Amino acid sequence: MAKQPQSFFLEEWLRSTIVIGSNKNGLVHSSSSSAQAIIQAWADLRDSFQHQSFHAHHLQALRTLVSSQANLYVADPQAKLIFSILSSQSLSLPQESYPLFLRLLYIWVRKARQTSLVDSAIEILLPLFSQQSHAEKNSRFFSEGILLLGALSFQPSASEKSKRLCLELLCKLLEEGCRFIFLSDELASSALAGAGYALSSSVSTCFRRTLDILLSIWGQEGGPSGSISQGLMLLHLIEWVMSNILNLRSLDKIDLVKELLESVNPTHCSFAVVMAAAGLLRAINRSGSSGFMHLKTSAEERIEIVARDFVSITKGFDYKGNHPRASLLLQCIALALARSGSVSYRSSLLVSLALALLTEVFPLLCIYNKVLEFPEENWTAVLDEMKTHLSSVIFKEAGAITGAFCNQYASADECGRSTVENLIWDYCQEVYLWHRQAKVALVGSGDKLIRETEKIAESAFLMVVVFALGVTKHRLDTRTNLETQLEVSVRILVSFSCMEYFRRMRLPEYMDTIRAVIVSVQEHESACVAFVESIPSYNDLINHNGPSHLQKVKYMWSSDEVQTARIIFYMRVVPTCVDRLPASVFKKVVAPIMFLYTGHPNGKVARYSHSVFVAFISSGKDPTQDERVLLKEQLVFYYLQRSLEGYPGITPFEGMASGVAALVRHLPAGSPAIFYCIHSLVEKATSLSSSISSHDSDLWKNWEGELEPCKKVLDLLLRLLALVDIQVLPSLMKLLAQLIVQLPVSGRDMLLNQLYQQIAESDDVIRKPALVSWLQSLLYLSSQDTDKRKPELIGETASPETVGSISLNRINARL
Repeated sequence: MAKQPQSFFLEEWLRSTIVIGSNKNGLVHSSSSSAQAIIQAWADLRDSFQHQSFHAHHLQALRTLVSSQANLYVADPQAKLIFSILSSQSLSLPQESYPLFLRLLYIWVRKARQTSLVDSAIEILLPLFSQQSHAEKNSRFFSEGILLLGALSFQPSASEKSKRLCLELLCKLLEEGCRFIFLSDELASSALAGAGYALSSSVSTCFRRTLDILLSIWGQEGGPSGSISQGLMLLHLIEWVMSNILNLRSLDKIDLVKELLESVNPTHCSFAVVMAAAGLLRAINRSGSSGFMHLKTSAEERIEIVARDFVSITKGFDYKGNHPRASLLLQCIALALARSGSVSYRSSLLVSLALALLTEVFPLLCIYNKVLEFPEENWTAVLDEMKTHLSSVIFKEAGAITGAFCNQYASADECGRSTVENLIWDYCQEVYLWHRQAKVALVGSGDKLIRETEKIAESAFLMVVVFALGVTKHRLDTRTNLETQLEVSVRILVSFSCMEYFRRMRLPEYMDTIRAVIVSVQEHESACVAFVESIPSYNDLINHNGPSHLQKVKYMWSSDEVQTARIIFYMRVVPTCVDRLPASVFKKVVAPIMFLYTGHPNGKVARYSHSVFVAFISSGKDPTQDERVLLKEQLVFYYLQRSLEGYPGITPFEGMASGVAALVRHLPAGSPAIFYCIHSLVEKATSLSSSISSHDSDLWKNWEGELEPCKKVLDLLLRLLALVDIQVLPSLMKLLAQLIVQLPVSGRDMLLNQLYQQIAESDDVIRKPALVSWLQSLLYLSSQDTDKRKPELIGETASPETVGSISLNRINARL
């Protein structure tokens, strides 16, 4: 059962049902005056009646009382005082006082459980409404009058005759004041609340007329058709009325519900039909009663008729913000379905929700269109629009609308699912392309615009993730054919790659979806190939192919954060399916991008490239093994060249070390690529060490500062002693020995100690004897001072070249 509002005042509850971020829509919160101020205000009003005069301080007294609405209690004697003032022929009251008097009487009626003054109050008020000319009735007078008349008709102590008189006059005021009472949410909430009280009165003969007038207002000029917030108030008003009807103990409540439903018909404005039907649905769903299911179906059909007409009319719609009424109707449908609760599946509702999410809740494509097409001087207006949207009802209801969308999708047929899936996946592609252009175009000058846009895009990412998880639950099962499963899996991965830049938090739904689709993709070569071939081409990555008027912007691929985030996603997924990926596809698509991002200045990004290299080198399930092995050896040469030329400035050592370890483990024994790897590492270590002065003994003892990059390469070479195959080990020992003996004594001693400990702890019984002998020879050679420091022992003063030659000959002899 729908809960009744906790407040005495229906209009306050209606305003509370609007999700807003500020007080810009005319919502007035009651302030509380002191008890002394309230007592003095009543005294001033009594004084006014006694002296038959009304001055400015009397008007202020009225304002004081009304401002304390929440805590104010108006007793019968005080109500009589107001009646006396209003019926006095001698008092000349200002026009602004009438809405305040009416509000005080409304407080009296709502807080009085039983009173005998209702009928007499109606007799006094009826002439008041009829005597004032149309020109004198301002918007607040209309709204307050409708509110009071509705409350009087809802008062149990009022007679049937008085109720009927109130309702007739209320309908008249609704018709007369429709152009005035919807100027703000505050005025509208009062008028709608008055109508709600009237619909919930016990006078069933006026029920149909009141509702018909209320719904007809939405289609009139000046009506509330341009306000989402007022549409939501109508929704919850109908819910409140419906709840009152369901609470009736009389047998005619079914008839009243039917009459309420019949009043919501296509002759009324589409906005009103959608919101009123949603209010009925919400009340029925929350009642928990199964006796209204046929009425629930009829209410759903009312919304479906509007949605179906909308979808059929707007085929080919560009959704660039040029159709405000269509946009408003789409928002109404989305909010109505989000707040209705359970709604049976209908294809037009599913499509409408998808369109609402992509064009109204997350209108990114419209924003990009404005940002990239408008001159810079108009960006302030676009920024204001985005801030307004971020605080709007439709954006704050994004989660609820997404939930309604996923519920509809869960019950959809094959055609319906495919339709909305394509809409979502295409949207992700468009967002990626446009946001990449926007970031490049607005960097520096439009940073605020980008920040606000990304707030919307981050929420859009959450929507895509939630929807994609729902897709996996309903598509990746035994009832779906394999081809469809693979296609859906690939499209989800591609869509996630497009939205990856907006992933700012860890989401269980995200990881669950990734795991579900990767399992499907990595087991089938066709899916692996389709996913990999969706990677942007090398040319697309290094060139910015945006609008012609943006070509003047200098573009650097490595600073394109949107693109980088997408490529990182691919680099995280490719290793999971590389075993099924043909070598030819890896060579054509992945390798160029892998080597490009190996040189990315961000070390974290570059490491992903190294992880892709490691995954491919480690793979070995290709049916054409010869082709894969050949490609592995071909890639090693360029990989080492690319990595070492960027070390230590760009290449992250950890990434390069993992690549080297992988290639020596997984390439065939004695592969030329492994020999090339060792030679390249030794040359790099030699180059790095030779650039450091040999006279700084402290620096060489600790291998810190400038020597740290060299020390890392030497450590890698030492680790390779335990990794390379037996055919390559002699060459590694020889080159490593040549490098070590040429180092300054302090540096050499540290490396020899490290080698001694490494070999001593080794349990490799095959290579350990050779390594022990090699280390002994190396220690002996290192102990000979004749190498570089005592050339006179050779018999003459030797040149550096001669010393180096002698040293190498000795090393070669001992090894």
